Amino acid sequence: MIGNKILKGVVLVGLGAASYGMLATFVKLAYSDTSSQGLHYTPAEVITAQFVIGILIVLLINAFEKNRKGNTVIKATSSDVKKLMLVGTSTGLTSIFYYLAVKYIPVSIGIVLLMQTVWMGVVLEMFLEKKLPSKVKIIAVLIVLFGTLLATNVLNNSVNLDWRGIVLGLLAAASFTTTMFAANRVALTISSAQRSLYMLLGGIVVVFIFAIFTQDTPFNYDIFFKWGILLALFGTVIPPILLNAGFPLTGIGLGSIVSALELPVSVMMAFIILNENVVFSQWLGIVLIIAAIVIMNVKFKKN
Repeated sequence: MIGNKILKGVVLVGLGAASYGMLATFVKLAYSDTSSQGLHYTPAEVITAQFVIGILIVLLINAFEKNRKGNTVIKATSSDVKKLMLVGTSTGLTSIFYYLAVKYIPVSIGIVLLMQTVWMGVVLEMFLEKKLPSKVKIIAVLIVLFGTLLATNVLNNSVNLDWRGIVLGLLAAASFTTTMFAANRVALTISSAQRSLYMLLGGIVVVFIFAIFTQDTPFNYDIFFKWGILLALFGTVIPPILLNAGFPLTGIGLGSIVSALELPVSVMMAFIILNENVVFSQWLGIVLIIAAIVIMNVKFKKN
């Protein structure tokens, strides 16, 4: 029974991470697109559209859930709402830091930095549970990190990296680790849809503040109609709901490993949609990451 729960959590977290992997390609396409005024969309416009439409969709999901289940739906307490909105600020910060990071450094490098959640999650779990991670988990993390380097072709990248992008990328990883921690610990008695809603409400506060202080041109509302729904689905609707449902079943350590699926999905999306050149070493890195995930799952299922 425990094995089945963990396997279900792995599937949910994996699908959520894959959705995040698709998001990077859509964001890049949105940045390269222009509004009716002939201007490229800004990070503030992209993130705001993503969160606003995302919240509207999650509101509809909650309304449908309440209509279907009626009074059996467990309502969030005021304490739950406050906690989820507080940790939800990390969701907004993750988007802000990551989208800004790829302005200064290549997307492949940005993804590598974001994937530092792998070891950050294991380290966080070590401190929370006050015990060293297992040898299998340590080996799997090392395989994932090495696979990450290959999958993003960093070893063949000779560009000079902007320190601002590196710092922002690491901040995005730290924020994402916090989000995963919240999904594993906060308000577990209410539905994933409710938890996602309140976390998004907390995140949009940070996004609005960011937009107010950084948007120096008239806001292009075209972004809502051209890219908003797509960005919302793969950035603020599907991933949080799946991660909120999956992480309590996997634990933050295993969940962090499985979330590495975001990387190979990003590479494949770039290869298929953006027609980016992907060399053999990158595909080898993807295989290593998947192998590490399989090793972790088999070990936990045996336990």
